[in-house]
Amino acid sequence: MEQHDLLGYLVRCLEKLNIPYFITGAVACIAYGEPRFTNDIDIVAEIDDGHIAKLKECFPEEEYYLDSDAIREAIRRRHQFNIIHPASGLKIDIMISKKDAFDKSRFSRIKRIRALEDTEANFASPEDVIIKKMEYHKEGSSEKHIRDILGMLKISGEMIDPKYISLWAKRLHLEDLWQAIQERLSK
Repeated sequence: MEQHDLLGYLVRCLEKLNIPYFITGAVACIAYGEPRFTNDIDIVAEIDDGHIAKLKECFPEEEYYLDSDAIREAIRRRHQFNIIHPASGLKIDIMISKKDAFDKSRFSRIKRIRALEDTEANFASPEDVIIKKMEYHKEGSSEKHIRDILGMLKISGEMIDPKYISLWAKRLHLEDLWQAIQERLSK
């Protein structure tokens, strides 16, 4: 199985189950920016206990690793759980929506993108991907997040709203990082 196959399968499953979701992380960066390798798919979803049995049906244990207890714990803690396709080594990270102001904003700004030839999917807006990448950089200082942000700004800059990013950068205490990114971009 290739990553695009797994992505299409995941999207069809979530949409069949009427689970609100959006794709974020590296897959979204690639959609808005420069191509790069990634082995996982990051999704934010509004999953509750009532979805667990149906998710297990979508991802049968003969082919996928998906732990019901891990889902329940992720729902309880508003954290994340994984779906793994052992045969390919591919992984899906599903982050449960925190239902805070930022997640509500992200869900309201979903972009519908044709991610695959035969599949449209919900993606985080490019601004929201950038904001999350800044948060991840602040937590771990990984330069890949900055590279992803710069790539998105170079490729999709005309469609990105810097005022929205500035607003959330201020609220999330990322102003200095956002300023540094803009300075690097202008060099």
